[in-house]
Amino acid sequence: MSVDNFDLSDLDGVGPVTKKRLEDAGVHNLMDIVVRGPVELEEISNMTTETCGKIVALARRHLVDTGAITKDFASASEIYKKRQSIGRITTGTDSLDSLLLGGIETQAITEVYGEFGCGKTQFCHALCVTVQKSLEEGGLAGGVLYIDTEGTFRPERIIEIAKVHNMDPSKALDNIIVARAYNSAHQVLILEEAGKIIREENIKLIVSDSTTGLFRAEYLGRGTLANRQQKLGRYIRLLARIAEMYNCAVVATNQVSTSPDTFFGDPTKPVGGNIVGHASTYRIYFRKGGKNKRVAKIIDSPHHPASEEVFELGAKGVQDTEDHLKKLEKEAIKAEETAKKAPKGAKSNDAPDDIPDTDDLE
Repeated sequence: MSVDNFDLSDLDGVGPVTKKRLEDAGVHNLMDIVVRGPVELEEISNMTTETCGKIVALARRHLVDTGAITKDFASASEIYKKRQSIGRITTGTDSLDSLLLGGIETQAITEVYGEFGCGKTQFCHALCVTVQKSLEEGGLAGGVLYIDTEGTFRPERIIEIAKVHNMDPSKALDNIIVARAYNSAHQVLILEEAGKIIREENIKLIVSDSTTGLFRAEYLGRGTLANRQQKLGRYIRLLARIAEMYNCAVVATNQVSTSPDTFFGDPTKPVGGNIVGHASTYRIYFRKGGKNKRVAKIIDSPHHPASEEVFELGAKGVQDTEDHLKKLEKEAIKAEETAKKAPKGAKSNDAPDDIPDTDDLE
């Protein structure tokens, strides 16, 4: 039985009443059960901690058996093989794609932080279009779930970017599901009920813009800090689980604050502290570089080198600078000239002169 066709009532301990409670809370299948975890199941179903733990374990075991998720103990080779299913979304620019080694990854949270006007929302709008491109064009041929907490989503911008990419603007808009969050509890609720939409609409990108804004506005003062971080941590963990379970990319924008005790270097710090920092797979810092120019810098990554690239804000949302385009043009001309000068039948410089026979190696 496939994951989508599996009925919740088939799990031991889940009767009609419990199934109704789970579905009312946005839990519709096995994947949703694993994403939410035993603690949240206990809160929404009134079942005991032990029962919820067993239900989650059974759901996870079934998902492992069907190959939907990785088993508890796996070799590095198995993990490497599974990571081959990870997709990448082009940013539409050569500079940012080079910085990100191909684009935004699925099964990961890419946090983008920076001060207002640095291009975070423009970056998100551009990705909403490029993710809809075919695999050959650098997209994932999928839809978008855009969680808008600041009222900054603009369909007019999507239309403009789609036209630049030679895409149908009306189809581009139809493939974007916008959820307007009005408070932090509503923001969490949207994510809790997102599982069904992700499956039905083939969602390949989730944008959370901004992730910390509502939490920051509602929980004021040091006395509420612990409660705020607990709620924010739950939201971020839910984002991470959804990204992994549904093989979709998550881009989470973050606000910043200025550290007054920083006398040397950049005093700009991302909001959310270590809870957001540890949960984010990739952390990118956007800063202004004069006029329309912006600078993107890799701050934290499991495998990306520490580097930065300059880009511009324009009709495409984000785009390469003139200097970068000229550099690419020069490299293309140089490569073409080198190819013309090379004699016909010449071996590549990377190829070894002699390839030994396998019998000689014994």
